[in-house]
Amino acid sequence: MPQDPMDFEWSYWIEWGRERILWLLAGHLLVSQMSRLLVEKYKPWCLMVYGMAACWLLLGIKGFAVILLHAAISFAVAQFQLSLLTWLCSLILLSTLRIPAVEETKRKWYDTENEYYLLLFTVSVRCLFCTSFSLEYCWHAPAQKSSHSFPWMLAYVFYYPTFHNGPLVNFDEFSKQMRRQEAFSVKTNLSILIVGIIRIFFWWCLAELMIHLMYIHALYSSALPLESASYWALG
Repeated sequence: MPQDPMDFEWSYWIEWGRERILWLLAGHLLVSQMSRLLVEKYKPWCLMVYGMAACWLLLGIKGFAVILLHAAISFAVAQFQLSLLTWLCSLILLSTLRIPAVEETKRKWYDTENEYYLLLFTVSVRCLFCTSFSLEYCWHAPAQKSSHSFPWMLAYVFYYPTFHNGPLVNFDEFSKQMRRQEAFSVKTNLSILIVGIIRIFFWWCLAELMIHLMYIHALYSSALPLESASYWALG
C-alpha cells in the first residue's frame, strides 16, 4: 500500500536521519561512553564540544552563530532575574524567525530549502531550552546559581540528542543527570542500549504503519471527503 504523501515532517526527518542525524547520534553515544569511562569529571564539556561540532557540521558557521547568539542574549537578559523579561526576550527572539528580510538572508546561507528548515526547527527548539534555563536562573536563590553558569547553559543548549526537535528536558534535571556519577558496567549499558533500540524500532514501525494505512494528513488537507463524512466518522 502506498505511503501518505502529505506527511511532510515524517518524510523530512527520515531523510535527514538517514543522511546525517542518525550517524551524529551514534557519534554522541560513543563520545558519551568514552568520556564517562576515561574523563567522567569532564563529560558535560566533552558532550558540549561534540554538540557544537555537530551543529557546525549540519547548519554551518552562520547557523551555529545564530544559536550561540540566542543563548548569549537569553543568558544576559536572565541576569536581571525577572521572569517577565525572560518571556519577552524569548518571544522577541522567536519573532525574528518570521521577519521577511531575516528569512531571506537565512535562506541564502543554504543551497536547499530543507537545510533552511532544519535551521528553523533547531532554533525554535533551542529557544525553549534557553527559556527553561533563564527561568530557572530567575527562580533560584543566589546560593544555587553556581551551576547556572554560561558554560553550563551551552552544555545544555548544545546537548545533541535533544538538539533538533527535543524533547524538552528542564535544566535542573539535565544538570542533575550530568553530575550523577555511576559505576561503569558494560553489561548494564549494553542492555539499556538494546532496549532503547527495540523501543525506537517499535515506534518507528508503528508510525510507518499509520502513514501507510490511515492517510490522516491527506484527509485533513482535502475538504471534500471531510464535508461528506458523518460526525461519527470524523470522530
